[in-house]
Amino acid sequence: MNSPSFTILAEGAFGVETAKTASSAIRYAGDRVRSVIDARFAGQSVAETIGFGGDIPVVATLDAALAIDPRPDALLIGIANQGGVLPDAWRPTLTQALEAGLDLWSGLHTFLCDDPEISACARTHGRALRDLRKPPGDLKVGTGRARSTDAMRLLTVGTDCNTGKMTTALEVMRSLEDRGLSTGFGASGQTGILLAGTGIAVDAVVSDFVSGAAERLTIEAARGKDIVLIEGQGSLMHPAYSGVTLGLLHGSVPHAMILTWMPSRPTIYGGNHEWVDLPDLDEVVRRYEDALSWVCPGVEGKVIGVSLATWDISERKARDAVAHAESLTGLPATDPIRFGVEPLTDAVQRRYESLRGAATAS
Repeated sequence: MNSPSFTILAEGAFGVETAKTASSAIRYAGDRVRSVIDARFAGQSVAETIGFGGDIPVVATLDAALAIDPRPDALLIGIANQGGVLPDAWRPTLTQALEAGLDLWSGLHTFLCDDPEISACARTHGRALRDLRKPPGDLKVGTGRARSTDAMRLLTVGTDCNTGKMTTALEVMRSLEDRGLSTGFGASGQTGILLAGTGIAVDAVVSDFVSGAAERLTIEAARGKDIVLIEGQGSLMHPAYSGVTLGLLHGSVPHAMILTWMPSRPTIYGGNHEWVDLPDLDEVVRRYEDALSWVCPGVEGKVIGVSLATWDISERKARDAVAHAESLTGLPATDPIRFGVEPLTDAVQRRYESLRGAATAS
């Protein structure tokens, strides 16, 4: 997969939580982002709008985005809304982008290549459509093969969806690389695939094959590495997404997990799910460890740290939340963006060295 430059379409939705694909692309591939389209914030920079990302401009229209030099290669749909549906109001902008010579990249469940109008327009103008969520057609059911990797397997799991599982994996990976450990990243969602250039969006996989998809992406990302970090999805507690979470857990068979938590949320995130109260962190830890043990009783896949997303609360409240997480679980905790990732990296390195020592002793 090549590495084009983008203008990101986030009209009416640009924000850390409401346009996760856009904000993650800006944080981790900002050198490839030429602009963001959202008329509400036109004239501002992305840093002024979402708090990071530097002076990338926010513009009102695609015409304004095309006028910026250098010109982008592609338009990236910047949202991953519930259900992954393409907003009808965005269709004219997508066809305009194709007519202007841009490729389209999307992480929605609405596949652009299957859309008659958009695919016909792409063919007419010789442009490419990249559906990041479209899974391979040759997936198989899981068989536990991920247990054979030489690399330590680490899975990020969450109290809820959209709590920083991908961000945590990427931050820990970068920190481990700085310490001289070779790492792989198993991308399991559309934004992770965008950044890594490879992976499988497991939430678009037929349910029978989710654990097989997790197994495959884990094995592929682990080759030749010391540690593979698998991007988690959803939550065991989320009534809409628990299935994909469990498939990832049983398919990747992690040696360790990091739990992600957003302290400001007392209930499950998303429309019509607020009736589900989130349990205390120590109970969430127990549930993940127990769920792994159902199929892998011999794998000590413990939760080894807690990663917090505190961008929407004050620093004082954030520090109190970190202390609460540590007190309740007995595990190291931090917000890796706000306070640094080192406590989590230390925990991962200790687990890696423990596994390596055990392998040497045997």
